Amino acid sequence: MNMAASSEDSAVMEFAVNMTCEGCVKSVKNSLLEVNGVKSVQVNLATDQVIVESTLTSNQIQALIEKTGKKAVLQGYGSLNKTPVESGVVQLNTGDDKIQGVIRMVQSNSSRCIIDGTIDGLPEGKHRLFIHELGDISQGCDSCGEILGRLSPQTEKPVGDLGEIEAAANGRADFRLTSNRLKVWEVIGRSLVVHQEKPESLNSQIQKKLSCGIIARSAGLFQNSEKKICSCDGVTIWDERNVPSAGHARKSKI
Repeated sequence: MNMAASSEDSAVMEFAVNMTCEGCVKSVKNSLLEVNGVKSVQVNLATDQVIVESTLTSNQIQALIEKTGKKAVLQGYGSLNKTPVESGVVQLNTGDDKIQGVIRMVQSNSSRCIIDGTIDGLPEGKHRLFIHELGDISQGCDSCGEILGRLSPQTEKPVGDLGEIEAAANGRADFRLTSNRLKVWEVIGRSLVVHQEKPESLNSQIQKKLSCGIIARSAGLFQNSEKKICSCDGVTIWDERNVPSAGHARKSKI
């Protein structure tokens, strides 16, 4: 999990953490600052806010915080640099129903995009993430169009090729990728697709599309800081991740 931090590769993550005392603040800080890859930590007890600048994945940072016994909810993911549209998010919701995940994108500077995500339910082994031209999932992942930039003769690797991820035996892939060619504001409204690769080829023979979702604009840093409870049904942010996001299944858990 350790990695060296650099300014252009680091992202800033805003967590809501249910802290009650200065001892909580100290334990959260210590759990993060002793790990390579964490550049800075700011904790505000009054607002239950923890701001972390790091090259680790958001899932890794959340796990480190929760080792202290405190619940943590990611509320913002972005960069302190000013960019036109800084953050995007994809919720995988089409394809294999067993596959669930959230992928976040942030423009850390004008030439660097960070892709951070966790996907569960994948077949064990290597897979690849691609951005496709269309944000159309009306026919599942088959209506997402071509891979972005695939037909461009100027590049061997399509712009939409985000790179390889690997799922463990439990089906989870926790990853952090970077791209020097992708711009977040250029892919809002397109789709992200998880492809299962054939072991013998990474370039020309791509296996079936496992899951996909549309890339949406995402809340950046400090845009969800006031949210403590869902106004529609009374679910607190501490419990919201444990219930479905919508539908009858959500209502049955409330």
